[in-house]
Amino acid sequence: MTLDTVKHATETPDASQPWKELGLKEDEYARIREILGRRPTGAELAMYSVMWSEHCSYKSSKIHLKQFGEKAPRNDAMLVGIGENAGVVDVGQGYAVTFKVESHNHPSYIEPYQGAATGVGGIVRDILAMGARPVAVVDPLRFGAADHPDTKRVLPGVVAGIGGYGNCLGLPNIGGEVVFDACYQGNPLVNAGCIGVMKHEDLHLAKASGPGNKVILYGARTGGDGIGGVSVLASETFDAASDSASGTGKPKKRPAVQVGDPFQEKLLIECTLEVFKEKLVAGIQDLGGAGLSCATSELASAGSGGMRVELDTVPLRDATLSPEEILMSESQERMCAIVEPQHVDRFMEICEKWDVIATVIGEVTDGERLEIFWHGEQIVDVPPGTVAHEGPTYHRPYERPSWQDALQADDAGKLPRPQTADELRAQVLALVSSPNQASKAWVTDQYDRFVQGNTVLAQPEDAGMVRIDEETNLGVAMATDGNGRYAKLDPYTGAQLALAEAYRNVAATGAKPLAISDCLNFGSPEDPGVMWQFAEACRGLADGCLELGTPVTGGNVSLYNQTGETAIHPTPVVAVLGVIDDVNRRTPVAFADAGQLLYLLGDTAAEFGGSAWSEVVHGHLGGLPPKVDLGREKLLGEILISASRDGMIDAAHDLSDGGVIQALTESCLRGGNGARIVVPEELDAFTFLFSESAGRAIVSVPRSEELRFTDMCNARGLPATRIGVVDGDAIEVQGEFEIPLAELREAHEATIPALLA
Repeated sequence: MTLDTVKHATETPDASQPWKELGLKEDEYARIREILGRRPTGAELAMYSVMWSEHCSYKSSKIHLKQFGEKAPRNDAMLVGIGENAGVVDVGQGYAVTFKVESHNHPSYIEPYQGAATGVGGIVRDILAMGARPVAVVDPLRFGAADHPDTKRVLPGVVAGIGGYGNCLGLPNIGGEVVFDACYQGNPLVNAGCIGVMKHEDLHLAKASGPGNKVILYGARTGGDGIGGVSVLASETFDAASDSASGTGKPKKRPAVQVGDPFQEKLLIECTLEVFKEKLVAGIQDLGGAGLSCATSELASAGSGGMRVELDTVPLRDATLSPEEILMSESQERMCAIVEPQHVDRFMEICEKWDVIATVIGEVTDGERLEIFWHGEQIVDVPPGTVAHEGPTYHRPYERPSWQDALQADDAGKLPRPQTADELRAQVLALVSSPNQASKAWVTDQYDRFVQGNTVLAQPEDAGMVRIDEETNLGVAMATDGNGRYAKLDPYTGAQLALAEAYRNVAATGAKPLAISDCLNFGSPEDPGVMWQFAEACRGLADGCLELGTPVTGGNVSLYNQTGETAIHPTPVVAVLGVIDDVNRRTPVAFADAGQLLYLLGDTAAEFGGSAWSEVVHGHLGGLPPKVDLGREKLLGEILISASRDGMIDAAHDLSDGGVIQALTESCLRGGNGARIVVPEELDAFTFLFSESAGRAIVSVPRSEELRFTDMCNARGLPATRIGVVDGDAIEVQGEFEIPLAELREAHEATIPALLA
């Protein structure tokens, strides 16, 4: 078989090429030919196909993502924003924190364990590539109906993959979500986030500059796993008959799922941090989606010259791989470093010390081309920017779906409400035992939340928190949130509610929110209704971040989360990072001390659209989601942070899904103390317990601090209503019902184990 060299491609302009099979459109293939002035070689076609995929190029979404830069609030903490492997913020004391959330949705449906495991591995390497030591991970997860047979296949595999990989790396899993909804049946959402810490001077960027500098590939050998992962799996919808209905995924797609080795990744982390410490690296990039195609083109494009690569020097696990397969492979646990010639020997010594394979595969040139050779024959000669950063831009048509008005008109407030105290009590138990509101300990107990000894808050707290300096107790907190039901009703408001909840969760722990990362999960961009949802969510998130002063530092877009004609609910997941000067002043959710006073902060209205109550009791989705007042959210956050810092509150819990009764249940069970509750005069018991009005929290206040706390709230104009006291071994809503904690605990904790038995 003739090697498809640049010379051969020039001489055979009409040779047939599998551009369609690689996920390219006809006009995209024509554009590649126009850029090169000839047909691409097979290797070039492979590179363009993966780098111009939806997953890598954001071709359908980038016109909307521009808002995150155009509307970005001024924030002096921002050190690195959108465009690098991960965002970086200044958290004080000379420390910088890098964080990001990404998706590994499609691979995790096909192969739950490896799909989820390699999602963790990939996000950890993104953080590592910035120069930081990874210190914690989070995992926002969404699955199909809890009682569907295939959920029993997907969920345990995903959880085992996340736990297996993260636990082996020695990284605490401090936060995330587990949500069930039938819309995710054939498209589970497996989003993974990571936090890393470094000193300011340790920051590294992905660029290849300095002619003569060596390109070193180090880490695991390259294999045949993950070929086509971003172009085949993450950039198309699943076929309804073959992928979803079978419940097993499409066997032919299994090779597109990467295979992870966390022990190799642990060696890679320590090796990389040591070469950073000795300042041996001029530029670095991890190998994740699109593999070597991505690493070489992005490094060369971001640098000041070109690059020459000898592809046949790449260490392989499978000697039969073709050049195209080597370039497309997404084998895990690999990094690509740019190293000055005088540092190469020392770089290699450190790699050998950590038993990490390292190979010089090329060098930076003073030209403007990315040139790749195979046994002396040139198979790639491209302008690297056209591969890495100049992919197609689609202005996809979008329009408000015709069914949106009817959905919003189907007001949840008209649903039948409980008529007696016994009915109210029964609906409380139904809510707290429902799959989405029940305890997720079955999941989180499989994760090591406290390894490294610096975790101070983890699930089921409002936000995870880790200490990053053992002398000063400086710490950071992160929460991830997103409600697809709200976003289905109104994607603009739904995105802002996700932002507001994550912001509120971080503030409830006492940490000051600084910046966000996002993972935007939507259906097919070829559907104008889906694109409208995406455009509205982006607009809502950008407007919300501007008002809250929390810039978007980076993130991920996952499209084609759709089986046949059925798309998932629009699901923008927002991760908010916050900083706290002293983790000893953190605020937990547990009501730990009897006698403390309970205050409801914020205003409560009859808002039930998209609520947990409407879903659990009536199986209903309709109406409008809760209103958003970001000014109120900001004020609430300031009060929670100040009260935590000054010792005015001992516990705080934000109100979101399930409303007051869900928060009371979680805080009481967490602390082992009951509560006596009085319904505020202006509210009926049902609205008080189940409303999901935003901008609210419950706090427990020591009696000695009540006057100081209420004076602060009054002075700042934040409604603060005393609703009860921590006391006893039951939740008693006076005049309505009483539920012993033992009964609540059984209802809350038995659901998930029973479903997955």
